This record gives sequence, structure tokens and C-alpha cells, in this order.
Amino acid sequence: MNKEVWRLLKKNISVAQISGYALANLAGVIIIITGLQLYRDVTVGSGSDDDLLSTDDYMILSPKVSGLGVLSGGGKGFSTADIEELKAQPWVTSVGEFKSAGFNVAAGVNFGGRGMSTQLFLESVPDEYIDVNLRGWNFDPMSSDEVPIVISKDYLALYNFGFAASRSLPRISESMVGMVPLELSLAGNGHQYNIKGRIVGFSSRLNTIAVPESFLDWANETFSAGQPAEPSRLIVKVDNPGNPAIERYLASHNYEVAGDQSGVARASYVMGIVTTAVVGIGVVISVLSIAILLLSISLLMQKNREKISSLVLLGYSPYEVAGYYIRVVAMVNITILVISSIALLMIRKAWSATLAEMGMNGGSPALSLLTGAAIMAAVTVVNILYIRRSTLRC
Repeated sequence: MNKEVWRLLKKNISVAQISGYALANLAGVIIIITGLQLYRDVTVGSGSDDDLLSTDDYMILSPKVSGLGVLSGGGKGFSTADIEELKAQPWVTSVGEFKSAGFNVAAGVNFGGRGMSTQLFLESVPDEYIDVNLRGWNFDPMSSDEVPIVISKDYLALYNFGFAASRSLPRISESMVGMVPLELSLAGNGHQYNIKGRIVGFSSRLNTIAVPESFLDWANETFSAGQPAEPSRLIVKVDNPGNPAIERYLASHNYEVAGDQSGVARASYVMGIVTTAVVGIGVVISVLSIAILLLSISLLMQKNREKISSLVLLGYSPYEVAGYYIRVVAMVNITILVISSIALLMIRKAWSATLAEMGMNGGSPALSLLTGAAIMAAVTVVNILYIRRSTLRC
């Protein structure tokens, strides 16, 4: 009997209309999940802070220096008001201050009987801005016998390919960094103190020689005779480094950013806009395809109005009759999801090799596939509700 009912109901089903809905919705879903996956592959990159297009980035700000080294604006650093104003900007997530050593620091190393020493500058930033493993990143003046140090990766490159190469000194890899013997000599305010230093990592974010804030606070209190100076540099975490408002704000306040990241920042911003536009187009196509299907269902119900009424009089419930149409729509939507998922994986394979050559492993496609499944689940729910409502009206 069920087969006979199905034969009766399917006579007015338009294969062309169902196919048009399927193709349009398929195109929309593929555009949405492919655009999302491309954005994730480019922004997630290798999972490090050096990613090509990161949506969350850090900038190191300082007042511009002009003339004979006088800081523009007449100030010596960032005042409390400057910092509070910066924190109030909508694109700022957080702001950290660089603290500088107000005393003399000398460092010496020894390689197989060949030693060298130099004057150093030390700075500190809040721990949340350190981009290396913070294990052992602490200092207690009462119990610690060494100072953990983080230096810029650029400094290691300068040593290996500049200083060491010209003086026949051994080159140092990052894995060997903990083996470098380092002696620090602190002097100032009538005091002198020697302590061991231990390089615990290299930073790609901080272009400085960083020590824990606890050490620098203690050392400044002990060896510095003057009052703490205003910070001359700030590290700012921003939500989107390519936001044009950032460039306008920095220009109006005469601030400059360490390093030239404007090209990457603009690329990140443009990538976000392009992705939004592409996904938006996919959403519009999907919505239009749903409208096509709902219109087709409405016309189908009108054509089968008498048949549906007769089946209800024969004892079939409206929901049972609607179930025939629901199964058709559900099968079409499942087919759309399967094909779009396969298409995503195939398309992603085409660009993954290029990204891999750039050192970018990309993000997992799981989120994009789940997004596609969520879209089709929502579409199916809308279809079911509309079919049931239309059946009850007949």
C-alpha cells in the first residue's frame, strides 16, 4: 500500500525543480566551506607566531625619533595617559609595557678558553607576551642563583652569520642555547653584583634581551639611583593588524611600529574581506536555492491537494503523507553534503602543496566539514517544517 501511495504522490514531483535546487545549494555550500577552509589554511599556517596571515598579532610601538635624536612630541616615553588612551582603542586587546634596566650590565661568555664580553641592555615585559616556553621563567633574589634570559632570534642570526663567522668562533643552534656559559655583572648606585645567566629561548616577537619582571624590578631597586622612567616601548596585542584605523591612529600620534609588517597586515585584512565576500556569496546562493525548493514544495502541494485530502480521509495522517516528501528532500540534502565534502577535500588538495612549500601546514578541514553539515542540517529542518505545514493546510 505504501508503494501505491508513493506512486500516487510522486507523479507531480518536478525532477527539474529538485535538480535545480540541488545544484544551486551544492554550489552555495561548496563556496562557503571552501572559502572558510582556505582562510583557515592561510591564517592558521604552521601554528606559530610567524604565520603569514594571523588574525591576532602583536605590535611593538615607540615614539618616532626625529632631528638629533629628540623624541618627537617632546616626551621621553609613553605617559600613563598615553597608555590609557591606547588601551581604549577598539582594535586593542591588551597593552604591555617594556621595563628597562636603569643600571650598567656587562655579559661575558667563554668558548673553549676564548672569552669575550660586552655591555648589554636588559628589558622585561609581562609574562603573557613572552612567546617561548615559560618553564623556569622566574627569579627570586633570595634563592635564585641564575637569571633566565630570552633573546631575539635576529640576534642569534647576527652572531652565527656575522660575528662568529668573521672570528672563527663556533656557531650556536637553538638546541645548544642552554649550554652557553654566561656571566652577568650588574653595577650601579654604589653596588656591584655578579650572577649567572641562562638563555632559555629565542623570541620571534620581541626584538630585545628579555629577563623576568621580578628580576628587573629587584635589580632596578638595588642598582638604579633614579626614578623609574616612562616606558619608551609598548607591546600591543591587536585583533586585526590590517585594520586601517591602526595606521591612522599611529600616524596621528607619531608612533612607529618595530619592523615593517604593513604588507602582511594589509594582506591579512584583505584576506578577511575577500573571505567574507566569498562566504556571503555562497550564503546568498544557498538561500536562493532554499527559496526555489520551498516554492517547488508549495506548487507540489497545490497540485496534490485533492490526493492528500483523499489519503487523509482514507486514514493516513498528514504527517505520514508529509513523510514521503521529507524522505525525498532528506536524501537530496544528504547527497549535497557528501558531494560538497568530497569537493572540499579535492579542492584543498590542490592548494595544500603550494602552502606546504611556504612552510604552512594549514588547519584541519574538520571545522569546515562540520560547518557544511550544520548548514545542511538547518536546511533540512526548514524543509521538514515547511513540508509539514503545507501538508496540514491541504
